[in-house]
Amino acid sequence: QVQLAESGGGLVQPGESLRLSCAAQGSVFFINFIGWFRQSPGKEREFVARIKRAGGMTDHSDSVKGRFAISRDQAKNTVYLQMNNLKPEDTAEYYCAVAKTAWTRNSRGYEWWGQGTQVTVSS
Repeated sequence: QVQLAESGGGLVQPGESLRLSCAAQGSVFFINFIGWFRQSPGKEREFVARIKRAGGMTDHSDSVKGRFAISRDQAKNTVYLQMNNLKPEDTAEYYCAVAKTAWTRNSRGYEWWGQGTQVTVSS
């Protein structure tokens, strides 16, 4: 089993930045791919970014490309999501998730999920 804990969310104004963290514990040897997703009330869960644990290859959705950056610190078993130039439409609950075998943007490919951290962008 893998336990994930997100942190770093909060209330910010448009144009400001936040860095989310996702710390993993437990059977971390299962972790091959880590993703960030977000969900707003009444909307489906949306892919944001993903990273390969080995090699560090990344992928970002078009809606955040150039503003958000996913990264990892293997020594700390932690993945980060640096979010710059935040917009009101980025407001959502942000979740990190782990996949054992699937390099995918589809949330169904992820076996373990964190509890989420709320990001609110408002003036």
